[in-house]
Amino acid sequence: MGAAQKRLTPTVERVEASLLIWLDSSVNTLQESIDAQHQLRFITGNLEVFDREDACENYIWSLKESDRAILIVSGKLGREFVPKVEKNGKLVSIYVYCGDMSRNQWTKDHPKVKGLAVQLQDLILKIKSCQSESQNAETDNTLLISTFTQNDAQEKTTSQMNGDFVQSQLLIYCLLKMKSLSKPSTELISVCEKEYKDNSEQLAILKEFRKEYSRDGAIEWYTRESFIYKMLNQALRTQNFHLLYLFRFLIRDLEENLSRLRGSSVITVYRGQLMWENELDDLKQCKDQLISINSFLSTSCERKRAIAFLDSKTGLERILFEITADPNLKGAKPFAYIGKASRYKREEEVLFMIGSIFRIEGVSHDRNGVWTIRLTLCGDQNPAIKETIDHYKSQDDQVDLDLIRLGNVLQRMGRYDDAERYYQRCLYETDESHNDHDKSTCYHALGSLERSKGNLQASLDWFHESLTIDKKNLKPNDPIIASTYIDIGNVHNDMKDLERALESYQSALEILRSKYGENNIQVATCYNNIGVVYKRQQNYSSALNIYQKALKIRQNCLPSNHCDIGASYDNIGIIYRCCGDYDRALQHYKKALEIYQAVHSAQHPDIAMTLHNIGIVYEDQRDWKNALSYYNKAKAIYSKVFSSTHQAVVDNEQSIQRVSYKLH
Repeated sequence: MGAAQKRLTPTVERVEASLLIWLDSSVNTLQESIDAQHQLRFITGNLEVFDREDACENYIWSLKESDRAILIVSGKLGREFVPKVEKNGKLVSIYVYCGDMSRNQWTKDHPKVKGLAVQLQDLILKIKSCQSESQNAETDNTLLISTFTQNDAQEKTTSQMNGDFVQSQLLIYCLLKMKSLSKPSTELISVCEKEYKDNSEQLAILKEFRKEYSRDGAIEWYTRESFIYKMLNQALRTQNFHLLYLFRFLIRDLEENLSRLRGSSVITVYRGQLMWENELDDLKQCKDQLISINSFLSTSCERKRAIAFLDSKTGLERILFEITADPNLKGAKPFAYIGKASRYKREEEVLFMIGSIFRIEGVSHDRNGVWTIRLTLCGDQNPAIKETIDHYKSQDDQVDLDLIRLGNVLQRMGRYDDAERYYQRCLYETDESHNDHDKSTCYHALGSLERSKGNLQASLDWFHESLTIDKKNLKPNDPIIASTYIDIGNVHNDMKDLERALESYQSALEILRSKYGENNIQVATCYNNIGVVYKRQQNYSSALNIYQKALKIRQNCLPSNHCDIGASYDNIGIIYRCCGDYDRALQHYKKALEIYQAVHSAQHPDIAMTLHNIGIVYEDQRDWKNALSYYNKAKAIYSKVFSSTHQAVVDNEQSIQRVSYKLH
């Protein structure tokens, strides 16, 4: 198998981005300071101490994009030091302690200074209080929101879904469906031990977690001030998929606990949230639309309590979410009052499950500078949502292997490296079990992935390995064999080996038509791919005819926003462009783009490909400005998902240079 046989071990980056930085010339010499360090490490596992300003300043400016830091500084050093670092976006708040409060008037000019104290112990209590209430008002974009918009003005409702909305729902579904242990896995414990190797307090909690965790206590563990809450929410915020995979048992148990504790009456709850202005503007544009909050959402039954945590000195917009939720709503994610189940018996706290869907009912602004966004909990029964998500669920459920299902979701999100890790992990496990069917499934998944990445020979190798196993174990007319023939044909097509591509497609078509007849989605796939061969042979009339046959079958068999319908529109657009019918070409490309943006994440290469195709049409029409605009839009996506040597990237860059020259 050569290069296709490489093994990838899932890796976990440093996961706790919330950290404390302490600058004081006596931080390592005074016993009081040394004792305080132990207390601060209990608040957060990441504490960095400095007794020199230059070292501290360099460290702050070297923080990663995902880091969020709190600075503790003595009043003596703070006056000169704070102005040097306060503009760093990763520094979210500053605390100052000094024996003489009268000397700290300078702090009023620095909005990131959140607290002053004479005694270290008072300062520690302030920081601890702020951290423990972070679930009520976040300052670091921890609310992950994706949107689903609908255009009701058209005769037939057309969805313009953000693909992140669809895939985030499918990711949660996949994690909940996966088999998992009833206790933390050895792998998770190992990751946590590595993360907190220098933190005795958190290691003690980890030891207790490993021995004492039970499903019924999931909420208590989640709400405890420890690494668990921090790691899980950081994984959600940074999309650390491997850590989410390791925490899937806790996510599942939290859902079960919330379902068990679910009430029976409609409630109204509140959530204080700090947001950047552009984030607020996005939500203002979504009135009457749906949003999915892709993290656990902690709320309060008390409006005043939620508002109390909205600090007006941050420079961020102060948001109050007012949420009305009916626990009896069909298809809604569970939520529950968790006051009695919480570690600290927090009063009036209601927790919503990851992926809860809400409708934005309205946005208003009061004279105190607080924006109120009114939300209503919704289920997943909206026809436009349900049709698309149910189709993908049905597609994924046909796969028996948990890791392959997870990899498929990640591949659709354009997260190719993450997908490969799980495919390879699954292959390793099937190597151990000697299960030929599972091994063939892994080979097939890896073949699909390598094709998406542009590694065509590796893709072909994987598909042939899968076909060899299936021919040995299945009947000659099994649809699984036909599916692999189609995939092999696709790779030959990509390699411009048109005769072999046509041969593979015809082998698949013979099996499928004998098995299912004409009106079948896999038959449509064969037609579509044969059309690609005809197009490359410049037989445009035959290509257009067979593409239209494929589109008709797909429209009969698939949801209106399925990506395969988008592919049909794209391919028909290509034929019209080749024939010089630019208006029809643009019409079909834009239909394809609308579908791809509906079902794919924003950085998916299919979107980039269609943007590039639209650019080609404008270039053919000598509309250099529009051509360059669409080529640059494609570049913005390609640069994030492909290497600089990928053929699509090379072609796109050449197009940009060519049009830029003509434009200037």
